[in-house]
Amino acid sequence: MRRVTIHDVADAAGVSLATVDRVLNGRPGVRKTTIEKVKQAAETLNYKPDVFAAGLAKKRLYRLYFLLPNGPNAFMEDLTREALSHAETMSGDRMHVHIEPIDAFDGHRVAGTLAVIDRTVCDGVAVVAPAFPEVRAAIDRLQERGVPVVTLVSDHPSSTRRHFVGIDNIAAGRTAGRLLGRLVAARPGKIGLIAGSLGLRDHADRFFGCRQVIEADYPHLELLKVREGRDDNERNADLVRKLLDEHPDLAGLYNMGAGNRGTISALTASGRARDVVFVGHELTPYTRDALRADVLDAVIAQDPGHEIRSAIRVLKALCDGAAIIEGQERIGIDVFLKDNLPGDADTAEAAE
Repeated sequence: MRRVTIHDVADAAGVSLATVDRVLNGRPGVRKTTIEKVKQAAETLNYKPDVFAAGLAKKRLYRLYFLLPNGPNAFMEDLTREALSHAETMSGDRMHVHIEPIDAFDGHRVAGTLAVIDRTVCDGVAVVAPAFPEVRAAIDRLQERGVPVVTLVSDHPSSTRRHFVGIDNIAAGRTAGRLLGRLVAARPGKIGLIAGSLGLRDHADRFFGCRQVIEADYPHLELLKVREGRDDNERNADLVRKLLDEHPDLAGLYNMGAGNRGTISALTASGRARDVVFVGHELTPYTRDALRADVLDAVIAQDPGHEIRSAIRVLKALCDGAAIIEGQERIGIDVFLKDNLPGDADTAEAAE
């Protein structure tokens, strides 16, 4: 059976090849009625683009921008390291990955960075986007300029972004709430809450999920007001010291973001680490050591390598007008205790 080509779609829709190419690749400048006509023709003919052949024919260079937070955030450092590693290994595959450092707590600067990007400099953008209106508007305008945008780690669902690469943060928060509820003794107690900022969608979703579970299933536990440390170690250490001083009956602690080094140091110095159930996020050398030392009780983690690989695959698919394989791009939620740390089992076996 003869393969359906882009020429067949153009003939069926009654438009030029250039118009079909613009529609299938999501580029602007085509009327809505024409877009619908082309998409209907492609669907009727069951047209499947030959992405590999198209890439070879065009000798296409995929120019991808990753806007990643800078600063002393161990998980973001891992994310940046993975992106730089993939940028180096994929340079020979007509794939150029540029890393642009941003301040995820400064919505105006993130919006300004997005505002100067267009198709002359890149073909797709992945951004850790703070949930501010100016950022949403900047994402929408970038989409209108024909540059597909993928949100990474922290979503911006009210924007026109094309895809989100990251864990279900409400589910992650619910997991934290369940761990706290099960691990804290069945007596009244208070739970301290620290976020980088509730202006970050992932932190806000985690708080929402945690509160859902605690209020529904563990009403004897009181959630204290969320304190924001901007993922800064010194700020978090100060917040933890104040929580411990103000609440002698503090039974649990949930850090929804980064700054775990400060949280760990303050809790350790207090001498109350064994009395306070501490749940945090992301497996780093610091959280790994804190799990082993019984300062941290559980870590909810995501795989930065999987997220970078997924973002690259998704952006390439969007550039090519190809389908996104949802199952392949689903990012899992990992829960680590001191007993299931990756690599530790191999070390224990070697020591026997």
